[in-house]
Parts: sequence; C-alpha cells; structure tokens
Amino acid sequence: MTDAQETTADSSLRTTGGTPPDDAGSSVLGAPTPLLEPREGIPPVIADQAALAKVIAAFAAGSGPVAVDAERASGYRYGQRAYLVQLRREGAGSALIDPVACPDLSGLGEALSGVEWVLHAATQDLPCLREIGMVPSRLFDTELAGRLAGFPRVGLGAMVEGVLGYVLEKGHSAVDWSTRPLPEPWLRYAALDVELLVDLRNALEKELDRQGKLEWALQEFDAIATAPPAEPRKDPWRRTSGMHKVRRRRQLAVVRELWQTRDRIAQRRDVSPGKVLSDAAIVEAALALPGNVHALAALNGFGHRTGRRQLEQWQAAVDRAKALPETGLPQPGQPVTGPPPPRAWADKDPAAAARLSAARAGVSALAERLNMPQENLVSPDTVRRICWEPPKVLDAGTVEGALRGYGARPWQVELVTPVLVDALRVKTA
Repeated sequence: MTDAQETTADSSLRTTGGTPPDDAGSSVLGAPTPLLEPREGIPPVIADQAALAKVIAAFAAGSGPVAVDAERASGYRYGQRAYLVQLRREGAGSALIDPVACPDLSGLGEALSGVEWVLHAATQDLPCLREIGMVPSRLFDTELAGRLAGFPRVGLGAMVEGVLGYVLEKGHSAVDWSTRPLPEPWLRYAALDVELLVDLRNALEKELDRQGKLEWALQEFDAIATAPPAEPRKDPWRRTSGMHKVRRRRQLAVVRELWQTRDRIAQRRDVSPGKVLSDAAIVEAALALPGNVHALAALNGFGHRTGRRQLEQWQAAVDRAKALPETGLPQPGQPVTGPPPPRAWADKDPAAAARLSAARAGVSALAERLNMPQENLVSPDTVRRICWEPPKVLDAGTVEGALRGYGARPWQVELVTPVLVDALRVKTA
C-alpha cells in the first residue's frame, strides 16, 4: 500500500480514480485534506559523502519508481543549477540532498539506472539534474500526463488536489534556494513535493489507460528521456525584454554590448543578471545613446544608487558599441531559418495562408475531440513548416514522412496526418 493509499484508508476521503476534474475543478469527493508533514518527518539534508553513500545504497535497494524533484534559485543566482534535490522511493523513504556540498551525484544516477523516474514538468528539471550527473533512462512526467489526460490545471498542487485530494503548501516555490542553511519550513515544503508524486503517477497512468492515451504518453516520455541537451541559444542578447523598441543597428550594438557586459558580471558574482542591470535599463541606454556618464545617470535604471565605477563600466560598453565600424554592427532581426511570421503569409503566399488556416482549424477540432491542448497534439511550428513547404507529392505517405522529419511521435503522425492531408489540398478562394 502506498503512502497516499494508507493515509486515505485512515480517513473518509475517497478519490474517483484520478479522472480529470469536473466543472467545479476537483475530481475528489469531499473537501481536500491539507498535507502538512512528510510521513516520516523532514529528512536530514545530505551534505557529505558518507551520508550520500547511505542514501545511494538505500535507493538502490528500494522498489518501484523514484520520485525526483529539484529546486533552483531562479531570479537570485546566475544560471539554473540545482540547489536542492529531493527523492522518494518505496523502501527508501525520502531524501533531501545538497548538490552544493555534494556536486557529483552520478553515483546516485547510476544506482537508479533503469528505474522509472517520476518528475513534474521534467524538461524544467532535467538540465540542472544532468549537470550533477543524474540522467534518467526512463521517466514519467506527471504534468505532461495531466495535459494529455485533459486536466485544465496541471501545476503540481492542482494535480495533487484534483486527483488525490490533498492540498500541498505553495508558499516557498520562488524563494532563494541557495540560502544556507535552508530554513525548516522550506525543507518541509521540498519533502512534500515528492511525498505523493508516485501516487499521482499511478492514478494518472490508470486515467490515461482508461482514455486510451497511455501509449501516447509513453512515447512522449521516451522522447523527453532520449532528447539530447539543448543547443546554446544563438545571440541570446536578442531576447532582451523590450527589444521591439530598438530599430537602428547602432542601438542594437549597444544592447549587445550592455547585455554581454552584464552577463560577465553576473556570472562572476553568481547573481541573476537582472540584479546587475535590468533589461529596461539596457533598452533605455540603447535608445538614448548617452555621450557620457552624466547623461547615462539621468536615464531610468541608472539612478542615484548606481555608483560612479558602475556607471563608467556601463558607459564604456555604450562607447564600444558607438565606436564599432558599420561592418561590425548586428543586423536587425535574427536569421530566418523557417517560414516567415504567419501574419505575412497572406501577402507573400496566399495559398500557404489558406493551407495554414485550414490546418489550424483541423488540428484545433481534433484536439478538442481528444480533450488535450493543440500544442501537445502536434507542434505549431511543425504545422507551419509543412503548410509553408508541403511535400511535392501530396499523399498520406509524404505527409507522414514530413511529420516524422520534424520529430513528431508515431501517435501524433497517425492522428494528424489525415487532418494535414485535407488542409494541404485546400485552394485559395
């Protein structure tokens, strides 16, 4: 009997088997029960090799899937490294591991090789887990399972409440997890995040099977587990908030110089770049092109709290951009590797615009019938690319090949191919 089943057996609360929430937002009968404490209490934080070795042995000897979660310090520290790793497995209980004190968890990852890892929103945690040597060979993503099953709210708290009937504390999700020592309330919150994750997984597996979607979910989970690490983003400075205001190439160069200077400082100080200089301040300086530190200090984001030395380093970045030759200035926009923005299709290629409109309508109708988000049925980018450049010979086989070429899973190919074949045959009015 699992933790949630034991607790439920001791109370009058009963679930309906993990079905998607009704119009009232809950699939459980009766009021949800607050989950206030981990069943075995808050486990000690593992912060040395001897304690880690015991945890590895315990989890290797455990049975069934392992619940895994990680806490980052987004908005406080540079990058997306893990500052706490939480695990729970039948027979091993729960563990909280400090990856700052124990930065190499590859031994734990190897001990759990071949075991199914249960994560919520796996793509958010997998990069930081990979950095410390933890890479699953099999996984079950409870957030993605909720999407495929048609739940309108797929956050962990909403899923645990709607499926299992328990209320998780929500107060510490955005705290600075790099804090040491971690306060006890935060550790309680972290332990509770994995307390019922396997129970949630089991309920969702039953629901997906009931809806005939379990094989689809397994294909999605396998695609996540086998996906290679993401390539570094090209020209990340172009994602500065407010860039739509920056039109001239010289101004773009200022944004680039200020962004790169800020990034180096943030990395050296291990703080979030936004704590060094805001995006709004970068854009303000790019638009104004200040000639000296006095003009810079008068801009929003460079107020009286900015020290003289800081102002000088920002002004130096502006001056470097202003001194660049024309050949060194960035081009506006990013190189286009795919189709143009859909809003331009009607003018550039009316036939493609008609195909896209028909495809979107068809995909939307199919997603509604299947009770899942359109983007989980098929990637919108894939639909755009196929509608912009359809196969030369238009039939089910060529459309299937195009979908596979863009990474669609077999279940998606089977369902979406007839919709796209019909849409690609649409003619302009």
